[in-house]
Amino acid sequence: MNRVHLEPLTGTLGAIVHGLDLREPERLPWPELRAAWLRHRVLCFREQSLAPRELVAFARPLGTLTPAHPLVPGHPDAPEVLVLDSAAYELGVGRRAGKTSYNNQWHTDVTFTAEPPAGTALLAVQVPEAGGDTVWADLAVAYRQLSEGMQRYLEPLVAVHSARRVFGTTVNDEQGSRDERLRALAPACHPVVRVHPETGERGLFVNPTFTDHIEALPLAESDAVLAFLHAWIPSPDWSVRWRWRAGDVVLWDNRSTIHFATADYGDARRIMHRVTVAGDRPFGVTGAT
Repeated sequence: MNRVHLEPLTGTLGAIVHGLDLREPERLPWPELRAAWLRHRVLCFREQSLAPRELVAFARPLGTLTPAHPLVPGHPDAPEVLVLDSAAYELGVGRRAGKTSYNNQWHTDVTFTAEPPAGTALLAVQVPEAGGDTVWADLAVAYRQLSEGMQRYLEPLVAVHSARRVFGTTVNDEQGSRDERLRALAPACHPVVRVHPETGERGLFVNPTFTDHIEALPLAESDAVLAFLHAWIPSPDWSVRWRWRAGDVVLWDNRSTIHFATADYGDARRIMHRVTVAGDRPFGVTGAT
């Protein structure tokens, strides 16, 4: 079995994993990989070039895989794979006519569901010559750097996350069923401070894309608190930036990070394949919401 050779990217977040072939998941040292994933939160693998089904096979040992997206169909060869193509603007996925997608905003994947994904694996299929990087911020460090008073204030709070903040109500496909799927997605309530189910770490769990408001607070106070957190979380002091090459795979912990795909590549095309690992219902310092 292969060994894990790590090259940390920062002192707190991100590491390059050297010497592994992700096309052979049965030969990967999964206990070491999982430990590295939980510690560094973002693991980067160079020059993998996986087919859609190979990407699925790589991610499957991490847990049950979700469908590609609650509202977007998956790749024809692998229904678990979401295609993120900058040339196709669909439900906020991609860009068209000067529009940017929710991927070009800070977000944690699919927090508008009751059980957001535990992890995400993203493969670079086609990347621009320059630009199109992805940036992650560490939600656990962001929490730890707050004052004790602010931590205590936030810990009992619950936030409402909604798909309608991005997808609105005008999503219809040729089958006329996508709008029904959107209507069926009730807003999800999650603790503002989440306890990681595997490490026990506390971390912030809000994002400007899907977090709508904080329950039990006056709207003006909710808006002010979220505005502060959305400005606080993406600090360069606890962030890492990855410059993609075609064939790269990045695996990140969706429970303790937030990320942003830069839209700085003009008319060039950027195609990514994404799979997500099913998660559980987030719980906070005082328990489940």
